[in-house]
Amino acid sequence: MVGKRKFGGNSVVIRWIEWRGGEEIQSKKRASSLNQSPNFGLSLKTRTMKKTLLALSLGFFLAACNQNSVAQDAADENVDLKKEVSMAQSFYDFKVTDINGEEFDMSSLKGKRVLIVNTASECGYTPQYKTLQELYETHGGDKFVIIGFPCNQFGGQEPGSNEEIKSFCEKNYGVSFPMMDKVAVKGDDVHPLYKWLTEEELNGVDDARVSWNFNKFLIDENGNWVAHHGSGKSPMSDEIVAFATGK
Repeated sequence: MVGKRKFGGNSVVIRWIEWRGGEEIQSKKRASSLNQSPNFGLSLKTRTMKKTLLALSLGFFLAACNQNSVAQDAADENVDLKKEVSMAQSFYDFKVTDINGEEFDMSSLKGKRVLIVNTASECGYTPQYKTLQELYETHGGDKFVIIGFPCNQFGGQEPGSNEEIKSFCEKNYGVSFPMMDKVAVKGDDVHPLYKWLTEEELNGVDDARVSWNFNKFLIDENGNWVAHHGSGKSPMSDEIVAFATGK
């Protein structure tokens, strides 16, 4: 049985299906004209807009999570560095790597006065290798030692590998005092030893900014921070020679 009726101005075709001998009546309705209702179009646009806003919100959320993750990783690295430094308040607690890749324990320097210098092979101050070696040959031994740390942070003037640096120092200046692995002496990646050398909070004496290649730090025979000298201070100056000889 088929019939037509009007609801709210829209024509609707209604089909009745009667089951024989049954009490149940099923009906199917076809109302294609309803799909053309203005309210239906508005509802579709609203749903589409909601989906778009949901997708954008999800994208912003994921981006924020990624940024937080990166920031947390950086914070964790900084915490690890602070822990390493805080656990090594004494000069003798530090361990470094020498130019041959072997561990060098600063505790092996107990009882010795120490001059620590950041070096470079292509710097205007590179000839100081000669006077450093002279100082070491004259006063080095059981009571005094020089420790060199190659660094490439100032003008990119130490670009070579450890092997190249070692060869350069020995060939051109006959360097025989201990040379260490290339390190950072400032910035976010500063080596823990240099963090101790440059911060009063850690060394207990003074803040000292490493301004260029061949800055010099003096540590006494008890591991105490004594002084910091800039690049222009000659290794054979009266102050440094007096320190080397214990005067």
